[in-house]
Amino acid sequence: MHHVLGNTIAKLANGITDTPALMAAKSHLRNNNPIVIALSTNDGLSGNAENIGKLLNRNNYFFVPFKQDNPITKPRSLVADFSYLIPTIEKALDREQIIPILV
Repeated sequence: MHHVLGNTIAKLANGITDTPALMAAKSHLRNNNPIVIALSTNDGLSGNAENIGKLLNRNNYFFVPFKQDNPITKPRSLVADFSYLIPTIEKALDREQIIPILV
């Protein structure tokens, strides 16, 4: 399980593979295996929103449902809700995105 940061989201969305985690993701995709993403980013509702959208629209990427981290002090920050981790993995193995994705 890799807690995915905004930088990694951007690299996944744009096909950059310069770390072991990204190489592993590329290998999984090449073999048509699901990638489960539990994101944590301070700019999920700003600079990284486009990259999250790209991955939501691609095959084999599945997101652990997420929410705003702290809307008052970090209004653009998103974080995965890990109480949904196991159900997300189970659905991803069936090639389904768990819903709702926003909690």
